[in-house]
Amino acid sequence: QAQLVESGGGLVQAGGSLRLSCVASGLTFSRYSMAWFRQPPGKEREFVASITRSDGTTYADSVKGRFTISRDNAKNTVYLQMNTLKPEDTAVYSCAGKSTSTWFSRSVEVDYWGQGTQVTVSS
Repeated sequence: QAQLVESGGGLVQAGGSLRLSCVASGLTFSRYSMAWFRQPPGKEREFVASITRSDGTTYADSVKGRFTISRDNAKNTVYLQMNTLKPEDTAVYSCAGKSTSTWFSRSVEVDYWGQGTQVTVSS
């Protein structure tokens, strides 16, 4: 049974930084492209960033230049470094995996979801 477990969320002031981690188990991590999505309070889930098996990356325009997605296949872990955080970044952040060689950005494409971690940015 595949499982994705996120950590690293919390409360931070605007302008601050957080690093989210997502550890995968029960799957061959190196064969999966990974992504981060987020769901702001009262809104639909939205794409944040994706990384391919070969470390190709893509980002939502709203986080480009502030967030960085990376992966460590030896640790079965994908990271999301979030800098210069804004109150509008407040959301539940979830990692996702898809058995593909390309990046992905749509929720319907996801094979596995993590349970999510709360990020709250105060103004």
